[in-house]
Amino acid sequence: MRIGHVHLAVSDLARAEAFYCGVLGFTVMVRWPGALFISEGHYHHLIGLNTWETEGANPPPVGHPGLYHLAILFPDRRTLAQCLVRVLAAGVPLEGASDHGVSEAIYLRDPDGNGVELYRDRPVAEWPVGANGQLTMFTHRLDLEALIEEAQ
Repeated sequence: MRIGHVHLAVSDLARAEAFYCGVLGFTVMVRWPGALFISEGHYHHLIGLNTWETEGANPPPVGHPGLYHLAILFPDRRTLAQCLVRVLAAGVPLEGASDHGVSEAIYLRDPDGNGVELYRDRPVAEWPVGANGQLTMFTHRLDLEALIEEAQ
């Protein structure tokens, strides 16, 4: 089993397109009235964005149930670094950046306040494993300067 795609209700479709396509690097695959379906080009859509019931709406207040974040998996460290450079150049504030042992992750919010995790997995052979054979994930500060150097 796997998750096929996520569909987000947004308040401004043009603004969402500028963020998800212009900054994060997705491509519009299909345009419908009030909706976009975006991907990285190999699939009909990984993310759906719509304003069918939310055009001009405010985000839900903090502390209410809903989507915590969507996680976008990058194929390697260099591609994650290149996206980070675009995010910083666009002036998108970061909420965090963590090394979890199994992955490296950058946390931010989209223009509608939805949490977004940009991450790459380390090869399984590098995952931290305890004496009992179980994963020993952790949360350490991710060195963003070292990551940015990988973008070249």
